[in-house]
Amino acid sequence: MIETTGADRRFPPVLADVARVEFDYDDGEGVDFEPYDAFDSAEETTDWLRHWTGNHELDGGAYRVFGQDGTGGLAAIWRVRPGRPLVEQPVVFMGSEGERGLVAGNLSDFLWVLADGFGPMEAALYLEREARPDAALAELAERYATTPRRAAREIVVEAQAEFATFSDDIDELCR
Repeated sequence: MIETTGADRRFPPVLADVARVEFDYDDGEGVDFEPYDAFDSAEETTDWLRHWTGNHELDGGAYRVFGQDGTGGLAAIWRVRPGRPLVEQPVVFMGSEGERGLVAGNLSDFLWVLADGFGPMEAALYLEREARPDAALAELAERYATTPRRAAREIVVEAQAEFATFSDDIDELCR
């Protein structure tokens, strides 16, 4: 079991900077993402996960929720790599109607996904849409990213391959 309390609830500075960015929804053609300036509390995350899965025995310790879309779908860091810091954990999207998907294999790659014009929902569910590069987000990624710039499609497909059982694992949690 991964340790889920303590210092790993500290909000990474890069996410604080992402929270200051205004994402342009552009009447459904842009990015539907509302980043938070702090993680949801452990209690909020557990409550949400229990309701989302219908499994009231779960705790939300494996997730650090840091944003949402307009429907209430959530973006989260998924703490699946034991002993690794938050910035090295994958980013996932969990939609309000049960949709889910991998967004990036780590926080650095997530920045490149944003720079390519994809929010968490768009990356997880609508990867076939055309990239809409964003200069301000590219600058933010260049400042913080520790991985090379790549197209969002490449990043998402790589994360999906690495965590190929994510959706099935979620299904197993549902009641």
